[in-house]
Amino acid sequence: MAELELRENVIDVDTYLKLRASVGWKKLTRAQAMAALENSLYTVGLYIADQPVGMGRLVGDGAVICYIQDLIVHPNAQGMGVGHMLMERLIAYVDSLTEEGTEMMLDLMCAKGREEFYSHHGFLARPTANLGPGMIRYLDKRK
Repeated sequence: MAELELRENVIDVDTYLKLRASVGWKKLTRAQAMAALENSLYTVGLYIADQPVGMGRLVGDGAVICYIQDLIVHPNAQGMGVGHMLMERLIAYVDSLTEEGTEMMLDLMCAKGREEFYSHHGFLARPTANLGPGMIRYLDKRK
């Protein structure tokens, strides 16, 4: 197998949109994709033979909370450890931001059926005895 290469903070709009499309995620406009990338705290891409096969994206304040917004692995690269490498890099980045003597929350919303993958990386499924369920609201301006 060709060598894997991690690249930080260089994901471009076309790569982001192609990776999203490869896994069937909701289509974004170019303006949405550009704003999402520009407002990210951190991005990491994984490349094989100079071709993008996955990416991760963090949003948040970098002091109290970070949120894994995107973890995408191209279907052709699934099962090759790409997701694990990306997840470990995202966690390491957040760890590097965490001030000594403090605690950082690292959150995500998991696609159905992917809970075991995230549990393997130390994430807790909600609700728990002390934490309520996560919630979401969509603001839809589509015509």
